[in-house]
Amino acid sequence: MRATPMTNRPTDLPQHALERLGGMRKAHFFTSDLSVNEFLLVKQAGFDPLGLVMGSSIYNIAARPPQDLGQFEPGRELVEITGALYHARELAMARLEEEADQLGADGIIGVRLEVNMHAWGQNIMEFVAIGTAVKHAGGEAFRNAKGKPFQSGLSGQDFWTLLRSGYRPVGFVMGNAVYFVRPEALYVPDDARNGELSPYTHCLYDARELAMERLQAEAEDLGAMGIVGVEIEEKQHTWGVRPGSVVARGGNSAKLYGETIEFFVFGTAVVPAQSKEPAPVPTMVIPANDAGEKR
Repeated sequence: MRATPMTNRPTDLPQHALERLGGMRKAHFFTSDLSVNEFLLVKQAGFDPLGLVMGSSIYNIAARPPQDLGQFEPGRELVEITGALYHARELAMARLEEEADQLGADGIIGVRLEVNMHAWGQNIMEFVAIGTAVKHAGGEAFRNAKGKPFQSGLSGQDFWTLLRSGYRPVGFVMGNAVYFVRPEALYVPDDARNGELSPYTHCLYDARELAMERLQAEAEDLGAMGIVGVEIEEKQHTWGVRPGSVVARGGNSAKLYGETIEFFVFGTAVVPAQSKEPAPVPTMVIPANDAGEKR
């Protein structure tokens, strides 16, 4: 399964959102989630913040374990669920983009995707995309090939550094894979010594590779030369598991329906760009331990 890039959709933003965006554009008033340092660096990079933009999608995920899993298969991708979770995020991202478009933005920086579970529905999830819309003060073209605002998960500092280094973002790219792992792959005999759970390793490895493959495919579709700021999130879902239902084998208990795991990867696709400024000199940062002492 290959992720499908976002398509142009008619505006379906709520009326109140359109009123807020219209008022901000008319009054030249902006809101943002940028820190003071980020705000100043974004301005120094030649961009003006236009406003905080967001998009959301509430999605029902009807996840079920595969019924035709072969006897010797440790697990398998739940292709339908992978597509549903991707589509939910895509809808949120499309509305985020539409809000930025309403403001006349060239792009969105600091994009983050959040997933919320609500008490009123076990299988219902809310996907929220948030970022700050920006516009180039000099009028240079920064929109993507489709004429839409670019999206970037980079912070204000990283955005400034990227531009000064001769690159620019062209899109926020993502990939995911939902994998079902059968209970037998988690089985450890009582007398087992230290060792790898090969079937479980294989399932997780395959899921990560599928997600990374789709991430790269999205970037290639944008004509990017690479992806920066890649992050990988592992999410364990419990859809369809009946509370208290376990299969006890030896000293190990596994959920009756196994494990449902999603790997979600995202980053910012970039291309070379001309820069009139000298590239910044990297500085060394020494991390501190939990006690606040330098290593």
